[in-house]
Amino acid sequence: MDSIERVAKTVDDAIAEALKTLNATIDEVEYKVLDPGYKGTIFGIGSKPARVLVTRKFDPVLVAKNFLREVTIAMGLSVRIETNMRDKHLFINMYGENMGIIIGKRGQTLDALQYLMNLVVNRCGVPEISVILDSENYRRRRRETLEKLSHNLARKVKETRQIVTLEPMSRFERHIIHTSLQYDRYVKTHSEGNEPFRNVIISPK
Repeated sequence: MDSIERVAKTVDDAIAEALKTLNATIDEVEYKVLDPGYKGTIFGIGSKPARVLVTRKFDPVLVAKNFLREVTIAMGLSVRIETNMRDKHLFINMYGENMGIIIGKRGQTLDALQYLMNLVVNRCGVPEISVILDSENYRRRRRETLEKLSHNLARKVKETRQIVTLEPMSRFERHIIHTSLQYDRYVKTHSEGNEPFRNVIISPK
């Protein structure tokens, strides 16, 4: 949260200078008059400048967008950012060319960026906000793929009575598999191994 102290002839002048420095509007800040100052005589004799402390209001959406813009520009990407704030959850979706760079192999880059965004947004946010980052609805498409895969493999386990071990997945993807099969009467799931190489195991009940 940015704060800046400014001294000027009047309170209004001090606030205006602070807004210019912060590149913010009056609606985006809070200010405290530390010293209202004194105009002095008609010739300005005995005058005293005003002193104010201006603080930018915490806006998780603005913080998230600014962080993403800096990261994507550094990566040489031009993206369009859409946000949706619901309760304590901030959903962000990015659109643009070459978004595979941001997604990475099996969403690993996207997961890492989401982790960093949660740290940045919650650095000074109260209460804590959960940031869910996506790129062109990759997570929804990946969820649908994994759910279909889990049911196909569960059918194979039922038919063969043999255990199936999936490739290493992120915690997000393993959760999808577990959730998808949690009510299946014929198979059960659990994870084995150490991060980042934990596997989901599907076995007959």
